[in-house]
Amino acid sequence: MPLPAHLAQFLASVHPYDSLTEAALTQLSDVARAQDYAAGDTIFAVGDALASLYVIASGEVEITDETDVQLSILGPRNSFGERALLRAEAASRTAKATVDATMIVVPAPTLFSLIDSNAAVAKFFDRRRPARAERRDLATLPVAELMSRDPVTCPPDTSIRAVAQLMHHRHISSICITEGDAFRGIVTVRDMNGRVVAVDTDPSGPVSQIMTADPLTLGPAALGSDVLHMMMERGIGHVPIVEGNRLVGIVTQTDLTRAQAMSSADLVGRIADAPDAAAMARVTAEIPQLLAQLVGTGNRHEVVTRLITDIADTVTRRLLALAEAKLGPPPVPYLWLACGSQGRQEQTGVSDQDNCLILSDDVAEADMAYFAELATFVSDGLDTCGYYFCPGDMMATNPRWCQPLRVWRDYFDGWIAKPDPEAQMLASVMFDLRPIGGDETLFAHLQTDTLRKAAKNSIFTAHMIANSLKHQPPLGLLRGLATIRSGEHRNQLDLKHNGVVPVVDLGRVYTLQGQLKEVNTRARLEAAQRAGLLSATGGADLLDAYDLIATMRLEHQAAQVKAGQKPDNYLDPASLSDFERSHLRDAFVVVKTMQSAVGSGKGALG
Repeated sequence: MPLPAHLAQFLASVHPYDSLTEAALTQLSDVARAQDYAAGDTIFAVGDALASLYVIASGEVEITDETDVQLSILGPRNSFGERALLRAEAASRTAKATVDATMIVVPAPTLFSLIDSNAAVAKFFDRRRPARAERRDLATLPVAELMSRDPVTCPPDTSIRAVAQLMHHRHISSICITEGDAFRGIVTVRDMNGRVVAVDTDPSGPVSQIMTADPLTLGPAALGSDVLHMMMERGIGHVPIVEGNRLVGIVTQTDLTRAQAMSSADLVGRIADAPDAAAMARVTAEIPQLLAQLVGTGNRHEVVTRLITDIADTVTRRLLALAEAKLGPPPVPYLWLACGSQGRQEQTGVSDQDNCLILSDDVAEADMAYFAELATFVSDGLDTCGYYFCPGDMMATNPRWCQPLRVWRDYFDGWIAKPDPEAQMLASVMFDLRPIGGDETLFAHLQTDTLRKAAKNSIFTAHMIANSLKHQPPLGLLRGLATIRSGEHRNQLDLKHNGVVPVVDLGRVYTLQGQLKEVNTRARLEAAQRAGLLSATGGADLLDAYDLIATMRLEHQAAQVKAGQKPDNYLDPASLSDFERSHLRDAFVVVKTMQSAVGSGKGALG
């Protein structure tokens, strides 16, 4: 029986159905049906197989999870049930009418047909479709899908002449040097020209004399854009792909299709060649447009922030090189590290700088002036490029954050032993450290040792958990959205501090509990799931929630850029559709529930 006229008219006013043609609306009204539920009736329960989408015409519906925890209260114009439908899964939620209610029930085949035939409907439901076709371009393809899997190899004692002949006969520009299963180095045509022909090296000697030992490599899980960025920044044309110390493939310039990822790689290449900070600033000024382009072409949020962060990393390394060119070689080894969003590879269109220096324990007091000048040069250059000074002075220019390794060990030991509020704050920032330029051996053992000590100290972990709960999702009475009450951003949501930061904090707690080395938030959540710190259900829900919040944040910034505005983190929920508000609220509820689980010591849901 077709929908009654008043319900058909109501459905036509609900987004995205308001985008349908009159003929499509008539067809939808002919197959949809009205269903009444009394207060207390269960519409569906966890484990049920769903065949329809539900749109609330009147009344109220409570959504609870498998542990009977309330996730949301939905009213007229909200829909539910699409989560299980679009995942082709049994329901993981229970829906009950809290008062007498009328539903418009849309059969699943009709919903799928609308998604396939109407762009507005497809975009509307796209957030909850796990089967969404991912972009297949260089920015998102893993290296494993780009690399040549059978690189030509030879042992280190092979003669230079034999290697040259092999390259000539095989029409290749490089050969990888291996010893048993171990990767040792690489020789390229450029090496043959510069290290043999140009200096008249004896071609009967072993190739180990001219190979590049321990060259730059990547793992098979890296992105194609990582290869291109590395090539353009370092001026190389061959990147061996190594897993452990075993050669599994190689990517050369001819393996790459530059077209779709060239925008970010082009910025990286121009920065790597820039003569000074002013020239780099002209390039980084293009980042907002790049962000809008990456978001607009459908890249996932973690890919967008990774590519944006790659640019900041390149700026930092270029400034370090320019600083050394100006000041001379460093007196002792050092390592420049980023923390905050750059450390986590989560930069967006709004970023300050958070960084520090770890110096070799061989540093003398007289050497400190060199590193103070280097820090000032780099930090000033970052500010010139749009990475403004950290308001909390969490920068290498602060002598406190430019110290020998032994002092850094003392810092972390002290924070763990006496977790006062300042220690909690500092540890939260410093646990996101990621090496950017310099001697990475200065950090490897520090990270491992610190995680081990922190995980063993239950008092410190408890303080870190308490600290992670300070940023709360913006939920109000009955778990509705709670906007900022006053000031410049009145009636808006802070998608950074009340959106992504609570998830970032949770990810950091899981890192401590599991002694996980991942720094990126999404990678931390996935690692926590694999380690059993998060259940399959709880982990999937938290990942979905984080993806939704982070994506909305980027889409908001991209829309501002397109409108000629400076991007920020403040979203007016009135600009969202009922559907978007409903699912954003659901995402915040998931985060809140996970915070409660961590705070109570349960750790994970489901």
